[in-house]
Amino acid sequence: MTVSALEVAQFLTTSKHELIIDVRAPIEFFKGHIPNAINIPLFEDSERAEIGTLYKQQGKDTAVSRGLEIVSPKMNSFVNQVKALSKNKKVFVYCFRGGMRSNSFAWLMNTSGLDAVIMKGGYKAFRNYVLDYFEQDRKIILLGGKTGSGKTDILKKLNEQNLQIVDLENIAHHKGSAFGTINEQKQNPQQVFEHQLYHQLSELDDSQLVVFEDESQTIGYNKIPIGLWQKMKQATIIKLEIPFELRVQKLVDDYTTVNIEALKSCVIKIAQQLGSLNTKLCLQYLEEQNLSDVARLSLLYYDKAYEFSYKNKKQPIIHLNSDTIDATINAQKVKEMIDTLK
Repeated sequence: MTVSALEVAQFLTTSKHELIIDVRAPIEFFKGHIPNAINIPLFEDSERAEIGTLYKQQGKDTAVSRGLEIVSPKMNSFVNQVKALSKNKKVFVYCFRGGMRSNSFAWLMNTSGLDAVIMKGGYKAFRNYVLDYFEQDRKIILLGGKTGSGKTDILKKLNEQNLQIVDLENIAHHKGSAFGTINEQKQNPQQVFEHQLYHQLSELDDSQLVVFEDESQTIGYNKIPIGLWQKMKQATIIKLEIPFELRVQKLVDDYTTVNIEALKSCVIKIAQQLGSLNTKLCLQYLEEQNLSDVARLSLLYYDKAYEFSYKNKKQPIIHLNSDTIDATINAQKVKEMIDTLK
């Protein structure tokens, strides 16, 4: 029985809302996978390592023979798992290169009465497809503003007004500062970040404008892919100017329920930049639960770093003043500015 194979683009299009199975080992899946795929590994990590060693030391035939010994007792379980998960018998399967693992798994599914196809070139081809996708031209506007300006809240309001947005910090699970890990889940590996970013972009209309927050290339330990980053460095920035004390209050509101020890750890991360006296004061203020003064001292550091970063920017920058931190009002101001740019 011949297994049908689809090119990456067709595989991704036809597998939407269908069951996608990654048959690679768990460690491979963890490092990166197609969004919405589930992992049903042909081999566990230790089994994959064993087969790889056999292949190097004793050759392909020995490795394949051992692979069959490992997989044979699992075959019934594989079929039962997939039949329980498949809504309409359609199954989309991939491995690393679109070779033996995905072909064998898809053959088993088809033999069991399911309709399985594989992806040509496997995960490796998908990775190249994604990286090429980030190289595409797109219409981008960046929303800038100093820490505490409420840019994330504004992005959400813009989305409610039918503007296309991509929240990079949400995808990265990081707010992009020393305090960025607070109230966030653990960051994903770089490839997972890139794939989720690709997935969000691919759901948008390429002919229409997309609003991003003005970020540095690195968000926590995730990096914006170089192709997209180069486009962002050329995009117009709408830089929101919010009064200092309003931004202080915004930070206090955001962090008022956060564990004090967690905030202390974040302050210590930027101790060198704050200086010994300001670090000592911040830690003292945290002991006193005086979040306003912690925010003031932190903003002095962040504002200085933020303005320094703008000195090197080459793209157009439009300053937009606001005397409120209200996200709805500021989103309307930003939208009106975007409309004039169109």
